[in-house]
Amino acid sequence: MTDGGGCVLVVDDEHLIALSLTLTLQSMGLRVCGTAATAAKAVELAQTHRPSLILMDVRLKGKTDGVDAAIEIHRHRPTPVIFITGSREPETVERIHRDHPAALLFKPILPGNLREEVDRVLNRGAAGP
Repeated sequence: MTDGGGCVLVVDDEHLIALSLTLTLQSMGLRVCGTAATAAKAVELAQTHRPSLILMDVRLKGKTDGVDAAIEIHRHRPTPVIFITGSREPETVERIHRDHPAALLFKPILPGNLREEVDRVLNRGAAGP
């Protein structure tokens, strides 16, 4: 295993969204240690890189989703997770909140909102534009 040293793991099954999130994080001076489109890959990368933060989409490719992945990751090493979802269904939101999210963002994600939440979760204060 490698020490993530402050890296962020991006989990989203839509390549363009994962790329956009990655670019926004990099513009904030953060290192992205990997991207995943499935829960299984997210768990694998989290165990390998030990990120200090995970951006986790709820709906992923495969049988399990982002909430399942976050629960599995948390069992091995508690890691703050900012959940991202396009769904405002009460069942989805309630399920997310059962996993003690660091934050919850609804798609579409505005870069300023992402910066604000990441800075808050990482206790970095205002990063500026």
